[in-house]
Amino acid sequence: MRPSLRVRQAANWANLSTPAGLLLAAVSRTRTGKGPGGLILATGYGLPLPKAAAFTVGNVVLCRVDRDTLKSHPRLLAHEARHSTQYACCLGLPFFPLYAACALYSQWRTGNPGTANVFERLAGLADGGYPRPAPTQKRKAFSP
Repeated sequence: MRPSLRVRQAANWANLSTPAGLLLAAVSRTRTGKGPGGLILATGYGLPLPKAAAFTVGNVVLCRVDRDTLKSHPRLLAHEARHSTQYACCLGLPFFPLYAACALYSQWRTGNPGTANVFERLAGLADGGYPRPAPTQKRKAFSP
């Protein structure tokens, strides 16, 4: 594993986001196992929220599908790995309110919680299955 991924893994353990993800995996009775790049794959997530097919807490990727299905979607897994790095950069659990604020803004602005969400944009909208933002029209210059 690359040194940067080891740093991410250690940071997310230290900032308690990975333990929080493992606790959520245990409470939701998902099956956990090692994934690529120090990630932990928790498959078979069945709680109603969040509604996403997959989401990340620390280094734990929780998803509704089985392990083989998740591994057959490497772009989605890469998207979730980028969220894992975001947890490390946000010092762990502060990621939750920051992400929620960005999702609310995006919902208000675009009607979708991910399209204008800076965290989703940095993780790759297409990789996460989010629609691209509609092209904006250029404003005409003011002319009297």
